[in-house]
Amino acid sequence: MIKGTPELIFERREEIINACEKLYETMSFKEITLKEIGNEVPFSRPTIYNYFQTKEEIFLALFRREYERWIIDLVAIYNENECLGKEELASKIAKSLADRPQLLKLIAMNIYDMEGNSRVELLTELKLTYRKLIDTFEVIFEKFLSGMTKEETKKRLYMFFSFIFGVYPMTNATQKQREAMKNADIDFVQVSEYELTYDFLLKLI
Repeated sequence: MIKGTPELIFERREEIINACEKLYETMSFKEITLKEIGNEVPFSRPTIYNYFQTKEEIFLALFRREYERWIIDLVAIYNENECLGKEELASKIAKSLADRPQLLKLIAMNIYDMEGNSRVELLTELKLTYRKLIDTFEVIFEKFLSGMTKEETKKRLYMFFSFIFGVYPMTNATQKQREAMKNADIDFVQVSEYELTYDFLLKLI
């Protein structure tokens, strides 16, 4: 049982997640350890274990928070617009996703590691947030894409979320990857997260 007020518990959890987020901007998933995270928080490393048992659970919490922040952006699209054409809707959704580079990186790179080494109750919390994200997309499509049946909406969302897994690696090729593609006579075309998502959404909806 974690001791402290709800406010203190929330604050400590956020500090741990923020430390992980900061490190993930410049380090890989494999390089980041609980020791590295402990060096970034204003309390002792053993305190981290009161909140998370593994580094994967910290990443899972970061993943969930990224979903929650994306939902906030999507709800704003829903609430702030009475009517949107397909191009406008595709543009706004594409921007909302492009604004979440950490989310795209987590989905593409580390989802199996995070989920495989986290407690089922924490994984369930993530899946509940994911369910909320799907529900948010369903009401957006229902509002702005008239004539689409629920079955068509579910099919398109399945395709969209499958597509998301490839956005980060398609838009963030390393120098080594570019060199290998050049050696293999493969043309590399630099494209942004926004451009890739916008083009796909236009075809999808």
